[in-house]
Amino acid sequence: MAATGKNGGHMSRRSFLKTAALSTAGAAAGPNIIPGSALGLAGAAAPSERITLGFIGLGTMMPTHIGHFIGMPECEVVAVCDVESIRLERTQERINDHYAEHNGAGSYDGCAIYKDFRELTARDDIDAVVIATPDHWHAIQAITAMRAGKDVYCEKPISLTISEGQAVAAVVEETGAVFQTGSQLRSEDGVRRACELVRNGYIGELHTVHVNPGNWPPVKVGHELPEEPVPDGLDWDMWLGQAPWRPYNAIYAPHIDEGGWPEWRLYFEFAGGNITDFGAHDFDIAQWGMGRDGSGPVAVTPASDWDQTLMAFQYDDGVTMYYGGARDPENRPIGGRAQEFVGDEGRVIVRGGSMSAYPAALADVSLDDDDVRLYENENHWKDWIECIKERRRPIANVEVGHGSATVCHLANIAYLLDRPIAWDPETQSFPDGDEEAEAYLSREMREPWTLDIA
Repeated sequence: MAATGKNGGHMSRRSFLKTAALSTAGAAAGPNIIPGSALGLAGAAAPSERITLGFIGLGTMMPTHIGHFIGMPECEVVAVCDVESIRLERTQERINDHYAEHNGAGSYDGCAIYKDFRELTARDDIDAVVIATPDHWHAIQAITAMRAGKDVYCEKPISLTISEGQAVAAVVEETGAVFQTGSQLRSEDGVRRACELVRNGYIGELHTVHVNPGNWPPVKVGHELPEEPVPDGLDWDMWLGQAPWRPYNAIYAPHIDEGGWPEWRLYFEFAGGNITDFGAHDFDIAQWGMGRDGSGPVAVTPASDWDQTLMAFQYDDGVTMYYGGARDPENRPIGGRAQEFVGDEGRVIVRGGSMSAYPAALADVSLDDDDVRLYENENHWKDWIECIKERRRPIANVEVGHGSATVCHLANIAYLLDRPIAWDPETQSFPDGDEEAEAYLSREMREPWTLDIA
């Protein structure tokens, strides 16, 4: 619903014509934007009112995203991008087959393919993009898309570094883009309910939060894997992007037909380990319950020998958040992912999208009319689409995504320095001239990549 105006902002979807065909990588001609009735979508919007989507990064998360969006009558998927040919072709086939099955003519070829995301974001007939690439690509691709007039749904964490997150937030402000972070747990009723109980004091005064993001090891630094042959159809240089050169190894990114979970998440060149992976979800819930969106801790103390229960995050109101240590309503340690909010009159525990409490009666409390009510939403993907249409901030806006990612980055900085660090969440800087910590605010990018994207 948005295109680039004269000043780089967003203008009405009706104010320009969609192009009928564009050149593609791997396709001779681009798609026609076809009537929703031809897609068999009940109540489909007219082509001029439909939100056209492009997808960037077709790995482990994107099939889920595609499944949500291709069934929405107000959307049409018209382009996909990946650095691996097989993923491109299979995803294109899936999307075309879906629309063909739902139209009256029995065929559809409206989904174009690209290996370079810049070709996709340059199309002025695409309104919004969904980004599900490895973490080291998120900020560059989100900024490129927003500067091209697109709204953005970006997987968490939205940045590889704190400076990248600051840049993404600045460009959202600059362009007016509708930005949704892939923190889907915020759209779960049990999560919202737990956070409302905490925010309204039903557990008494909050003093401790425990966050269990899982038991994966910390981020690996300086672990270069042996070189293996690059699979046919994979543009490995493009996969690396801004990251330092590393030879291809299937542990980083296994071939689609060989199976296996890609472990780029565990390597510092590309991500931040488990802290920025599951932690970006789980610390996000903690921040929501504490009412700390857009803020964060003032100090982080690392764990001893990575004993997760000892890593502590201190907030300026006296609340301490710990990595690990969550307990269930029966006060038994929780082995898997969970968040526990502890007050002087009770506890609430979140596991997945469900909430439990101690005393148990807390779970049945009815909020008063004057209590704080948090953003209520049943579908994270549809929320973004509705916000694009209405030009408003979604449930996991950029302030949310940047704040939660910053907590994760601070945890890794304290771990890598192996000492406590202080942080000023208002100025988003390290006080007292902590040069060692400041060195981790950003990273040198491999040419030609930069955040200074025109």
